[in-house]
Amino acid sequence: TKNSAEELFAGFGITLADAVNIFLHMSVIEGGMPFEIKQPHFSAETESAIRESREILSGNTPARHYSSARELFRELDAEEKVT
Repeated sequence: TKNSAEELFAGFGITLADAVNIFLHMSVIEGGMPFEIKQPHFSAETESAIRESREILSGNTPARHYSSARELFRELDAEEKVT
């Protein structure tokens, strides 16, 4: 995340430290966060995919493995027909 931010701000010609100082300055001017913070709203399907991903990453659910791209696409097609 830090490297991505450094690359992003380098594109603007500023350093990460410059960006943080700008953020702090704008926070003082605005009297709070200089942008609106909202809870993300996802569809039920997306929320389910996020939960599944977290379960896989935590090791609680095994990740699926495929021997070929054809096998993967067959399963995706089968899932699509069910929904």
